[in-house]
Amino acid sequence: MVEIVRFARIRTAHGDRYGRIEGDRALILDAAPWDDGKATGETPTIADGDLLCPVDARKIFGIGKNYKAHANEMGGDVPKEPLVFAKATSSLLGPGGTVLLPSESVRVDYEAELGVVIGRRCRRVSVDEALSCVFGYTVVCDVTARDLQFGDGQWTRAKSFDTFCPVGPHVVTGIDPGELDLRLTIRGETRQAANTRDMVFDVARLVSHVSSFATLEPGDLIATGTPDGVGPLAEGDEVDVSISDVGSLSFRVAREA
Repeated sequence: MVEIVRFARIRTAHGDRYGRIEGDRALILDAAPWDDGKATGETPTIADGDLLCPVDARKIFGIGKNYKAHANEMGGDVPKEPLVFAKATSSLLGPGGTVLLPSESVRVDYEAELGVVIGRRCRRVSVDEALSCVFGYTVVCDVTARDLQFGDGQWTRAKSFDTFCPVGPHVVTGIDPGELDLRLTIRGETRQAANTRDMVFDVARLVSHVSSFATLEPGDLIATGTPDGVGPLAEGDEVDVSISDVGSLSFRVAREA
């Protein structure tokens, strides 16, 4: 059996560091784990609020309409190949953070997703080899200004506001991404529930497809699409996104000042 290992980015007295999670402690690394970080011997205890966004991606790609039921609820057909969009890296938000609702939008939606973290540089990788390029998996909420998405006719602005990409708390290795339960709750009420086996295009196909036009580098992030049940966020919401074997990501929602 493959060992499940968890990595995180941690706020320490010596700056932000990556570490391997072992109980309530972190084995601090001298670099990101996907950059072959080595143990330093430091093992600080992890306190509440110490966990940061676990990725510092150069690129973030999202996948649209990758669950048939979600494609139907959005009033569109299932794509014949992965539908790819980009999110600004400045949209990244760590666990326990606050998603800010911008004044430019009257409807901002949640979208719970499995995140794929790239482990090695790859370009035009085959489907058969694609999973060997993956370092691990994390929890993502692809926050979207829905009215701007439809109004603009393209998705960059709607997907890229600051705080619109909560990620974490860990990047997990040693799991099979093909059959994971995914759930999003707001104030304890379930809004989305699905399994990654329902994805139209699996992780290997997505990594292969994205690498066909963009060189993927260690630490890059692919959000694999959301199931049906998307809906609006409201000021004061407390959101939890959980994926079996991966973890649980929580964040709050507030109106941008």
